Amino acid sequence: MARKLDPEEKIVNAAMRLAASRGWRGLSLADIATSAKVSLADLSTHFASKAAILAAYGRRIDAKVLEESSTEDMSGETARDRLFDVLMMRFDAMGEEKEALRRIAADLRRDPIASAPLARPLLQSMGWMLEAAGIDSSGIAGALRVRGLAFVWGAAFRVWLEDGEDQSKTMAELDRRLRDGAAFLERVSWFGARRRGEDARDAA
Repeated sequence: MARKLDPEEKIVNAAMRLAASRGWRGLSLADIATSAKVSLADLSTHFASKAAILAAYGRRIDAKVLEESSTEDMSGETARDRLFDVLMMRFDAMGEEKEALRRIAADLRRDPIASAPLARPLLQSMGWMLEAAGIDSSGIAGALRVRGLAFVWGAAFRVWLEDGEDQSKTMAELDRRLRDGAAFLERVSWFGARRRGEDARDAA
């Protein structure tokens, strides 16, 4: 017997389904409510905007990746390799909604005001991806890592949207971006370790 979806899941599913067929820019909350078979009033109790629906979709993907990564043994891998694996898990998790994401991304590129509220959820997701890869996302150093990873993700995401099923171009782009960013991550790690040492001396 199929699991009964809660209203939030139904709304997110409807939004992605409509985006795949109609695009994102002209899609209204009323359209999404109708497709999800919920009232507009019910939708409003869960989401205040279309951006909030996309943020919920991002959290769904975060949860899938965190669950999958928890079963993977990456202890013998470098930080870069762990990040590569985690981000590829993220692309795999988004595969079913690729057409929707392609159309959403195209519409948002033409509407920077609509895309602005998605910056914070993206950074939050990248923080979780770092943690899934066993890399600290807290503090000043963590914030820099998060922003650096968001840049890497954005570049690879654009390639993924037009890539084939084998994802070879995506993997090549992601590998190149992570290699380019390896030195940055090392500098940030050194900076974080130095700051912790200075704080400890000050406390003493």
